[in-house]
Amino acid sequence: MRFSGLSAFPITPMDAEGRVDRPALRRLVARLREAGVDSVGLLGSTGSYPYLTREERRRALDAALDEAGGRVPILVGIGALRTDEAVRLAQDARSAGAAAGLLAAMSYTPLTDDEVFAHCAAVARESGLPLCLYDNPSTTHFRFGPALVGRLSRVPGIVAVKSPGQPPQAVAGHLAELRAAVPPGFSLGTSGDWLATEGLIAGVEAWYSVVAGLFPQPALAILRAVQAGDTAEARRLDARLEPLWALFREHSSLRVIYACANLLDLTEAVPPRPILPLGADVRARVAEVIRALGLG
Repeated sequence: MRFSGLSAFPITPMDAEGRVDRPALRRLVARLREAGVDSVGLLGSTGSYPYLTREERRRALDAALDEAGGRVPILVGIGALRTDEAVRLAQDARSAGAAAGLLAAMSYTPLTDDEVFAHCAAVARESGLPLCLYDNPSTTHFRFGPALVGRLSRVPGIVAVKSPGQPPQAVAGHLAELRAAVPPGFSLGTSGDWLATEGLIAGVEAWYSVVAGLFPQPALAILRAVQAGDTAEARRLDARLEPLWALFREHSSLRVIYACANLLDLTEAVPPRPILPLGADVRARVAEVIRALGLG
């Protein structure tokens, strides 16, 4: 797997007991395969990985791999509170045929840099699965600073980092700090869809995208414009999606994307409890936005 281009992160449809709806998941993966995304980010935060048992994660992965049919690589979330559990999840992913693992620093007790280094190094060493570090401080409450990313980038098997999006005025400096800390060939990627375009323009290799998990075409259009050197067009396409970005910021991308998937009749799933689905008024706004953007 090359950690570059567009990695699309779908939801993981499941019932109230946490059992994965494999047919619905396959429909979502099929859309991404046919759109030509560069990879599928299964069981990321949008995929609700912390809410699923090891067995359900494996059922989701097997369904996604079967639907992908080798035409698109699968990057799979393997984050867990305990190091030994993360190792087992990474081993499961490798044996199933996933291309790589996405490893977050999950915790209840706040973690130190040394603890996260030992955790990630152990998962890389004991699983043999290529790893992308998942820096998502809004959910894990741990931030991978440039120094820690630099240390981990020299651990065999740790090959990429997925960083949170940065404000436009900060993205170049953030990227320069990371570049100075890691060896050549280590992939730097961005998330936070409403900030991703400026990250791509600044030179990140990969966009790890929530919106692309359901609507890959507009994300691919932004990426192709950047790749063609047409930054004005990329920014125009990004600005056109601002009504959707505003919903993401206000209500969370997870809740909004679940509502979108239901409006498209791709699934009837709702977010795992205790997360509640959007209320009727907000769902109506979501429907209006995706209709106005031509996404419905």
